[in-house]
This record gives sequence, C-alpha cells and structure tokens, in this order.
Amino acid sequence: MEYTVQKLGKMAGISTRTLRYYDEIGILKPARINSSGYRIYSQKEIERLQQILFYRELGVSLESIKDIVTSPCFDREKALREHRAKLLLKIEQLNLLVVNVDKTIALTEGRITMSDKEKFDGFKEKLIFDNEEKYGKEIRAKYGEGIVNKSNNKLKNMTQAEYDKVTKLENDVIETLNEAFKTGDPAGELAQKAADLHRLWLSFYWTSYTKDAHAGVAQMYVDDERFTAYYDKKQPGTAKFLRDAVLIYTGRK
Repeated sequence: MEYTVQKLGKMAGISTRTLRYYDEIGILKPARINSSGYRIYSQKEIERLQQILFYRELGVSLESIKDIVTSPCFDREKALREHRAKLLLKIEQLNLLVVNVDKTIALTEGRITMSDKEKFDGFKEKLIFDNEEKYGKEIRAKYGEGIVNKSNNKLKNMTQAEYDKVTKLENDVIETLNEAFKTGDPAGELAQKAADLHRLWLSFYWTSYTKDAHAGVAQMYVDDERFTAYYDKKQPGTAKFLRDAVLIYTGRK
C-alpha cells in the first residue's frame, strides 16, 4: 500500500513538515513523486520511518540515525532486536523509579524506613541507562563487556556519601580544567591538577586504574565528537587540552 505525505504523517503521528524535513536531509526519501507533485511512500519507506522513530524515542540524533539506516550494512532484524533490548532496559529503569516513588510515599506516611542508598537507587539506574544509550557501544567495544559491567555495578553499590563525593569531584574536574585551559599550558601545575582530579574521578567508576587506560579515555574525548562537545561546551579546544594534560600526567607524551 502507498501513502501520501499527509496520510503517512497522520498514521505515524508526526507532522508533514517533519516528513518533508526528513526528505530534505536525505534520511527518508519518498518512493516517488506522482504526476501531481505529491510525495508517495511505499512499504520500504514505512519500515524505515518506523526505524527512525524507534531511534528518536531512544534519544539518538538525526545525524547518527542517518548514518545507521543509510549504511549498506544496516540489518533491520538486528536493529529491531537491539531496540527491544534497550526498551526493556528502559522499562526496568522506569519501574525502579516507580518503586522508589512508592517507597518514598510510604516513608513520608511512616509505614516503612528507607536507607540512604535506597533513596537514590532509581536515579543511579537512570544514570547507567543514559550512559549506555550515549556511549555504551563504543565503551564496550574499547574496554570489553566485563569491565563496563563491573563499573556499572560499582556505581549501583555506591553509598550516598560516595555518590555525592564523585558528583562534586566531577564538578571540580571541570572547574579546574576550565581555569587551566586559560593558561594554555597542559604541562602546567593547574592542568596537571586537573589531570589528577580526573584520575580520582575515574577511579570511582573503575575497578582498577592504569595509566594506559587513563590515556586511552583522554584520547577518546578527542576522537568521539560527543565527548568533545561535552568538554568544549564553554571553551572550544578543552577536550584536546585535557587529552594533552593527561598524556603528560601519565607519561605518554
């Protein structure tokens, strides 16, 4: 069956403007343009739109989605299985938050007691889920399933005091790094302090620290545009500056 842009938009629950934009950026071209100038979509385009909407629901950028669905290696069945696994993980995370809310209500009513750890379990699960969504594939490819799973378990088992400490430490890394960047010297005292704070921050998540792994992570901040965007948010070039500071700190430069 074929659909016009209006019928497809109505069926999929998205605007015709969105469909036209997908056409413009090359992520979803219509099967053909009819004699009246209308975009016509066939079954193939419907299946692609479904994939696009799955990825959008999981927070993947349009640019990344385009790279995925237009790749000659794209495997629709494999992608669907990956979507299912991620959605189940998301459901589990949401269920944990619901349980957390229910317990907190019971706590306020005096029916139960909650440990400090229990109060934040749902949020930790969400942090893990978000990290997996954004960087899981790359991190697992680089460091292996076992190391990543151990890191996630370490986060889950953090006490509230440890969680507060690592959150503060992350802010300290960014603040010190931004000040060090202004000096322009990755070998300077302030930059090396930022590299040391970064080591301490990583050690909260890692089961063991090595200089090679530290240097590898810093290089990834430059190689992966998502990490680069995070560190360059206020000052472009900060990710490279941190990489250079860490390479000096670890004796790799």
